[in-house]
Amino acid sequence: MKLFTTQQINDIERYTLEHDGMSISDLVERVAEGVTFEIEARWKPGKPVVIFAGCENNGAEALAVARILAENGYRPEVYLINVGGNALNSTCKAYRDALIALDTDVYFNEIIKEFAIPKLSENHLVIDGLFGAGIRENIKGGYRTLIQYINDSGATVVSIDVPSGMCGDTNPFAVNRDIIHADLTLAIQFPRIAFFNPDNAELVGEWKIIDIGLSDTAIHNTQAHNHLIEVDEVKSLLKPRPLHSSKADFGAGMLVAGSYGMMGAAILGARAAIRTGIGKLTVQAPKCGYEIIQTSVPDAMYQYNKGDYYLTRLEVGKPYDAIAIGPGLGTNDATLQALENFLLSRTTPVILDADALNCIARKPALLNSVPVLSIITPHAGEFDRLFGQHTSCELRLQKAREMARFYNIIIVLKGHYTATVRPDGIVCFNSSGTPAMATAGAGDVLTGIILSLMAQGYKPEQASMMGVYIHGIAGELAAREQGEYGVTATDIATNTGRAIMTIMNHKS
Repeated sequence: MKLFTTQQINDIERYTLEHDGMSISDLVERVAEGVTFEIEARWKPGKPVVIFAGCENNGAEALAVARILAENGYRPEVYLINVGGNALNSTCKAYRDALIALDTDVYFNEIIKEFAIPKLSENHLVIDGLFGAGIRENIKGGYRTLIQYINDSGATVVSIDVPSGMCGDTNPFAVNRDIIHADLTLAIQFPRIAFFNPDNAELVGEWKIIDIGLSDTAIHNTQAHNHLIEVDEVKSLLKPRPLHSSKADFGAGMLVAGSYGMMGAAILGARAAIRTGIGKLTVQAPKCGYEIIQTSVPDAMYQYNKGDYYLTRLEVGKPYDAIAIGPGLGTNDATLQALENFLLSRTTPVILDADALNCIARKPALLNSVPVLSIITPHAGEFDRLFGQHTSCELRLQKAREMARFYNIIIVLKGHYTATVRPDGIVCFNSSGTPAMATAGAGDVLTGIILSLMAQGYKPEQASMMGVYIHGIAGELAAREQGEYGVTATDIATNTGRAIMTIMNHKS
């Protein structure tokens, strides 16, 4: 799915109005119907409802919601903020007049000067229609006081399109206390880019999309630099296996992993690679890992890397279709030197994870030796060790865009919405996964999945994007069996094959 900027969404709306025979009122009514449907599905008419409406289209949508709720047996209190008495746009004025003329029991208060904020409690449902997604500056004055009061009240909050005070795109300097903390955000037609910023999770809450029928032509013709990875896209890329196949048809990969006390990481990556369908896998590890690999992952071959307890030389020998380096590797001087020698001699893409990245962080100049279109898979801590400390997730993602372009590599920035950042500026956010995957070794499993996909012939940008989605589905399947508290990385690796089957059997 394309993720558009606020300006692009406004342009798509404008195109729809100009070419599809729709009016502003048509769009407002569709939004209001979608919002009301969600409210009525969750709360009964006896629920006390307070609606705050701003002076532009977001406010008009909130007023339309008030009208429909009143017609359906709810008794909403409505507060329309019209400071100075002349702040409403024409659409908001029309919906104000329609609500006033409605012959139902609606408490309506148009705020022109200062007003007494209504008493709210945890029993109330608040509908937030104060501001839309286009806001660029931090909230000030009376609006900030109102928003902070709503947040402190304990009321359940439903925001229309975005929580008021939050920019739909990016604002790394926003103050979360001055933004509505929604329990449910009902996005109009598209999720906003800001929803995928972990720093905004407490603001957005649960989010759902309200489809209001914006122009398919405009959507198709509008280019986007951000995408949401969904099942249909991954399914379209997965290649069915021919009837007459052999292991040679599905690639040979090498996983360089493990050291004394950390051979588990090598096992997890190897098991995941095999479950993802690689033809032949070799695990290169120190001598201490020989019996462990041969007994724990008999499907894989073992190659000695000249070290007894940690990697001291990294020699590939025969050609491999893909190589991944890092899980459980350690960061001692000999390992760092072996990695440096390997990168200086390598010209085709590799996958670098975990301790391979921590080694590079000790000698950042090594980034200049990473082959073009290689994949690095850092979590936030590893990323900051490589590229400096960042005070927000938004700034970290911005830096990832810059570094992916500068070094011409793919950065898989791991998190709930793992971001696959490409050197062409495209960012793909992942939609699969579960908090159950916050467990040691889950990243090693992801490395094995991406390694397997690259060995099977998928391009680096495809392997990384597909890999994070398959990884997330495997985690979801594991959570169904073990619960959110009980999932281990082994469970995720075990479910990788089932995840691919689930994706390929998905019906659109």
